[in-house]
Amino acid sequence: MNSNVLMESVMGLLDQIGGVLGGQAGKAEQLQAIMTWIEQQGGIQGILEKFRNGGLGEIVESWLSQQSNMSVNSDQITSVFGSPALQDLGAKLGVDSQTASSLIAEYLPKIVDGLSPQGEAPAQGDLVSAGLNLLKGKLFS
Repeated sequence: MNSNVLMESVMGLLDQIGGVLGGQAGKAEQLQAIMTWIEQQGGIQGILEKFRNGGLGEIVESWLSQQSNMSVNSDQITSVFGSPALQDLGAKLGVDSQTASSLIAEYLPKIVDGLSPQGEAPAQGDLVSAGLNLLKGKLFS
């Protein structure tokens, strides 16, 4: 997946959040909140480990591979991250935890896939800057 497809995935996530919130304002802040939340979960590496520990390793391996991404549902997301983490994300985005879980279930596979073009997840700390740089390039070019 190239950076344009990744950006489309991230922008799609932000559009859905904007739709839930009733507008498109604050996309950079929303993206930063999502990327910061992912970093708080241990970054992409930590998320992959959580999925593997939860018996969902096959799913995340599909996100890293050149194969089609396997889907994940909101119940699996809640199982992997726990309700408190999703409530925290929801609070940052202004949505309930079930909506946050559904949004992550829809877009996390695309984000992981887009950030791992060589089949390896980025190092921790790179995610926020990578996401914001992609967004900045799309919004301000």
